[in-house]
Amino acid sequence: MNNNNEAMVIPTIAKRLEKIKVFALDMDGTIYLGNKLFPFTIPFLEGLINAGKKYVFLTNNSSKNSADYYHKLKKMGIEINGSMIYTSGDATIEYLKSIHPGAHVFLMGTRNLEDEFINAGFIPDESAPDFVVLGFDQTFNYGKLDKACRFIRQGIPFIATHPDLNCPLEGGQMIPNCGALSAAITAATGVKPKVIGKPNQEMMEGLLNRTGATKEELCIMGDRLITDIKMGIDFRILNILVLTGEAKAEDLPHSPIVPDFVIEKSVDLLNYL
Repeated sequence: MNNNNEAMVIPTIAKRLEKIKVFALDMDGTIYLGNKLFPFTIPFLEGLINAGKKYVFLTNNSSKNSADYYHKLKKMGIEINGSMIYTSGDATIEYLKSIHPGAHVFLMGTRNLEDEFINAGFIPDESAPDFVVLGFDQTFNYGKLDKACRFIRQGIPFIATHPDLNCPLEGGQMIPNCGALSAAITAATGVKPKVIGKPNQEMMEGLLNRTGATKEELCIMGDRLITDIKMGIDFRILNILVLTGEAKAEDLPHSPIVPDFVIEKSVDLLNYL
């Protein structure tokens, strides 16, 4: 946040926070990094509850399903129920159910994501799919790339669960994510996917449905300018950037995406509630 404007901005944000009932919290880079929970996360979550606020966890990472994230968070000491987790995989399934329930899909993703699609009534199909669906596929290979491109050239709709190019790891490392893989398919076919996850409308609508909140009652907190913050801006929802993940303070002066509020870490928000 610009220090010159701090005295003016803080009362404005505090006033807007009074209307917030639900915080949509990104996970990786916001409440933990990789498999390491930030030490301030549990005090932050407890502070939200003590302030009369609710929260849900929102992630673009589709390598795991909601049940996986539930168990991961539980091992970290965070006690929640499954309805408090919403992934880009969930949003993609809801979107496909709305246009073609029970569709045959050529799915490139983890077994965890495939299980979620099967449980939702979709049929894996590597010969005549209705859709090509790409998630955060950590077993992506040339055979999958070739097959996906062949289907897409035939006119089969191409869907990507989310646009993230990289996934942050502990120690400042990154690994290629869904956006990087979809870029390879687009380079080979000339076809861009329909992208579902943050910052897109399907993810936003699913989040509102899941929480029952209005846009004025919702706040998005995350570490990525091009997904978390952009979704807030695009849909006129209060958004807060934390500097514990991808975005750094030095990125802000050059970014066309300007957060409503910037804090070092999630727990700092409690000072304004």
